[in-house]
Amino acid sequence: MNRQERRAERSEGNLDTAGFLKVADKFIDVANRENKRANATQLHMAFLFASARYSAYVANHIMEVDDHEKFVDRMAGEYVNMLRQHLADSDLEGKG
Repeated sequence: MNRQERRAERSEGNLDTAGFLKVADKFIDVANRENKRANATQLHMAFLFASARYSAYVANHIMEVDDHEKFVDRMAGEYVNMLRQHLADSDLEGKG
């Protein structure tokens, strides 16, 4: 995909890999700032809660998911895969 195509995708609200990682980094930056005032174990639960709430909103109001259990299973599987990848990432040390 060339630069013009990437810009067109972004203008339609679609994220390429770089855009996806940039958005994720913004959430991590918020977590790192909040971690100065809040316990990390409580903070990560707050982020998990927020993610679940936003995912439920998207499922119900954007995607109009009929089978909630199927959606829950898919999202839980995605989370498990991402968590395993990050836990195995030796480069993660010292980075929130």
